[in-house]
Amino acid sequence: MTKARFRTILREGTPPARHKYPGLGHRVSRERGMIVERDAGVPMRDRARLYVDIHRPPGKLRVPALVAWSPYGKHRPFQYEYFYRRGGVRKEWVSPYTVFEGPDPLYWVPRGYAVVNVDVRGTWGSEGNATYWSHDEGRDGHDLVEWLAAQDWCSGKVGMTGVSYLAIAQWQVAATRPPHLAAINPWEGLSDMYREFAFHGGIPETAFTPIWQKSISYSLNRVEDVAAMMKAHPLRDGYWATKVADLSRIEVPAFVVAGWADQGLHLRGTLEAFQRIASRDKWLVIHGRKKWENFHRPESVARQTAFFDQFLRGIDRGVRRWPKVRLEVRERYGVGKFRSENDWPLARTRYRRLYLDARSATMRPARVRSASLARYLAPGDESRCPAAYRAERAQFDYVFPAATELTGHMKLRLWVEAIGADDMDLFVAIQKFDRDGRYVPFTAFSALEDGPVALGWLRASHRELDPERSTPQQPWLRHQRLLKLKRGVPVPVEIEIWPSSTRFERGETLRVVVQGSDIYRYARWMVRAGHPRTINAGTHVIRTGGRYDSHLLVPVIPQRA
Repeated sequence: MTKARFRTILREGTPPARHKYPGLGHRVSRERGMIVERDAGVPMRDRARLYVDIHRPPGKLRVPALVAWSPYGKHRPFQYEYFYRRGGVRKEWVSPYTVFEGPDPLYWVPRGYAVVNVDVRGTWGSEGNATYWSHDEGRDGHDLVEWLAAQDWCSGKVGMTGVSYLAIAQWQVAATRPPHLAAINPWEGLSDMYREFAFHGGIPETAFTPIWQKSISYSLNRVEDVAAMMKAHPLRDGYWATKVADLSRIEVPAFVVAGWADQGLHLRGTLEAFQRIASRDKWLVIHGRKKWENFHRPESVARQTAFFDQFLRGIDRGVRRWPKVRLEVRERYGVGKFRSENDWPLARTRYRRLYLDARSATMRPARVRSASLARYLAPGDESRCPAAYRAERAQFDYVFPAATELTGHMKLRLWVEAIGADDMDLFVAIQKFDRDGRYVPFTAFSALEDGPVALGWLRASHRELDPERSTPQQPWLRHQRLLKLKRGVPVPVEIEIWPSSTRFERGETLRVVVQGSDIYRYARWMVRAGHPRTINAGTHVIRTGGRYDSHLLVPVIPQRA
């Protein structure tokens, strides 16, 4: 493989003192029944030092280590009060030693583990310049794992755990195959930064990215300027390839967790990674709850404990008898049923087409004979919308004649054209309505409670498919060149709808919404994907019926006998 050629754009780090950083100072203390070693310096292969805090049992007991690989500050007990309803996390579930999205040392140390919180390269007091989610991070993680395994308090077994960034890093580290990495627990971690974080369907994400950049830029040195790199690399090139681990090299036991609510961040990449890693011992749980709530709730922590006891301590906790897949079929926010499965995606899925009819704003199982069109003002300015338009969006409803479960990928195929523009940004939401026409909400993003069934995005000029990776239910975009639109020429586009699992009762409605801006908008500080800077102008047209086979492909799960 040839090495990608690009220059990483760096920016000066924000002085750590602005966020109550105490500064470096190696020290060891006894606290709450733990030995706590702060600012232990770990040498990397290039002689840079990363600084870690180690929480371990007292005495001479040799224990396995759990690594929380984070840029958010190992000195910072996370305040979940910052998020809506604490993100569902109860105060009694975490201690002041718990870092953001990481394990609680006060739980793990009495159970025979060491918890190692890391300030990754170039963040806070750690040396070097910071680059994020990169192959370089994988090499640093490899060196840390081997350093920990050689310590006199360590049993030689090392695991990794944590949510989001702390999960993404596990793909990179595990792909380097550290000899002493014995198990990983990626809890909602994307695996393709271009497709799942920076450019959704080719549309740049510009709402969450600046907030996230600020949170990972506390440094004595320099840090990668992610927003600048997005501008410099709008197509998927060699730079973005360094953000994807070679998942086929991962063979370590893996307990992988995804959340249906994480549309636009971790859901897609977590499921892709689970399918592609080569681990013989791997398990998947997909839930419909809030991200941090699910990680910290006692039953989840009990499953984490069983997994790590099995592979780090050699204690048979029955993990090898777990179902390979356990997923929640949702009915509404906070309501759903878990079920065991043998595979992902579900092998018994039956895909069905629901054809769009713009004339009636409905969908139907049979092809629509008469051609018609829906149109809306692309920028979404409803105040200037002529009466002939359907406000700022197009929508299509399907009423279920019988109870139906949809679990897996959906795909929306549309025939589209732009009037007054040579490109278009399309935003899609799948929604549920009850028999009385009332909107049915689901968990949204990390902490919210009024979200959709699923979301999808596409910039029309990015519509070129990779024929080798695409399947009928999951289009795979190349993102390597722009195919601009021509005036008056409708073109077919295939929009990937991120996976979901939802039960619809008889008489309930599935709605497809298409518009030129984000369908769900929240305060900037919430953890969610947003795309306020679109290229939209003029009018969007969606053609249906006749030779225009616009349709929604849905994954129907037959009832078991």
